[in-house]
Amino acid sequence: MPKLEAALQKTEMVSLYRQMMLLRQFEEKVAEMYTKGHVAGFCHLYIGQEAVAVGAISALEPEDYVISAYREHGQALAKGCEPNEVMAELFGKATGLCGGRGGSMHLFDLEKRFMGGFAIVAGQLPLAVGLGLAIDYQKEDHVVLCFFGDGAVNEGAFHESLNLAKLWNLPVIFICENNLYGMGTPIERATSLVDVAHHGCAYGIPGIQADGMDVLAMRETVAQAVEHARTQRGPYLIEALTYRYRGHSMADPLKYRTQSEVEVWQSRDPLRTFSQKLLQHRDGVSQEELEAVEKEVAQTVAQAVAFAQESPDPPLDSLMKNIYVEPSEED
Repeated sequence: MPKLEAALQKTEMVSLYRQMMLLRQFEEKVAEMYTKGHVAGFCHLYIGQEAVAVGAISALEPEDYVISAYREHGQALAKGCEPNEVMAELFGKATGLCGGRGGSMHLFDLEKRFMGGFAIVAGQLPLAVGLGLAIDYQKEDHVVLCFFGDGAVNEGAFHESLNLAKLWNLPVIFICENNLYGMGTPIERATSLVDVAHHGCAYGIPGIQADGMDVLAMRETVAQAVEHARTQRGPYLIEALTYRYRGHSMADPLKYRTQSEVEVWQSRDPLRTFSQKLLQHRDGVSQEELEAVEKEVAQTVAQAVAFAQESPDPPLDSLMKNIYVEPSEED
């Protein structure tokens, strides 16, 4: 039994399962709402990658920062953003996290220190470095988790960000969610060095691969990186090997991969394999307890949909709000 699995109590293990189940059921409901026309614009689902967000963010303190790309519903929920407000944001409602202005790709919650999803590939990486610089400048004891996809590795911002983070020795943990495809292009057709973790050595940064389908493996790997960053030893690069079960977006016809490939990865489904671990846990988690968690989560998701449907649209006179900084009386 892995060291971490032996150390965690039953309640902690069940909490991890509950969080992954929330991400899974929330995203499945979002897909349904999208097809019914309640969610507009682009929508990128996180189904299959739940262990990455839940495992990684569970290793943080509440004051630590998380920043992500456009497939960020899962990270927002794992960081503690309210499901009601996340769903309302997807519906474009005034009660959403960003008042209905951000939508699927631009969730943001300053109170939870979830610093946004960004639609520009690799656009969040320099901002993560900026957050790390602010932490260092103010001599705070926080870290930054920066999530990005394997497609971002080919962008200049990735290399520039790793370079500056190490040059200034900043507490930034870069997590590449390598789901093997950048949109519909396999990573081996787009990247000469397919082992993303190896990019760390070019900048003197520790780089390690982790099983992104195993929530405990992710938690343990990120905890190691957090300890490294928090003790002022600088940035860390983690490549989480994972797989998205749905397409790149809801508009993706998924014609570029085989059914047999999908089935292999579905056999490693993070919820299924973790539920099996729970049933074998030394403190005895029962099937009835797991089913109760699933029922509880289903109620939470249903409530989020009802909240979003009943929420008002943003008023037209708020259209230009938050675009420009309002001048103060002193200006």
